[in-house]
Amino acid sequence: MKSKRRSDCPVACTLDLLGDKWTLLVVRDLFTGQERFEQFLASREGMASNILADRLARLQEGGIVEQRVNPEHRGRPTYHLTDRGLALRGVLNAVARWGLQQFPGTSLGGNSLGRARRSTKGGPS
Repeated sequence: MKSKRRSDCPVACTLDLLGDKWTLLVVRDLFTGQERFEQFLASREGMASNILADRLARLQEGGIVEQRVNPEHRGRPTYHLTDRGLALRGVLNAVARWGLQQFPGTSLGGNSLGRARRSTKGGPS
């Protein structure tokens, strides 16, 4: 991240980038194959568009996500995980496993966190 670290603690640095109630949900959605702004807005958690725009910008600044021009809709970019973003797969899987064990009645809803692929600048992911 470009901003000054509040400490050298890796947990604090990670939480500065990912530690709110929305950011990891955007990353989750990228892992499940979503890549357009309107797809993220359609997630069942109901994130507001201004919050989504802010989280996508933070993730781009943090090197987790990159934005690409959508050749089918020039005014509507797509978002893709970078290698740094893909490295979060284990973290998301661990959080999902913990949640499944701790919150009865929860499910992954058929979503897999394995579909996202490495971002390739200028080409399809």
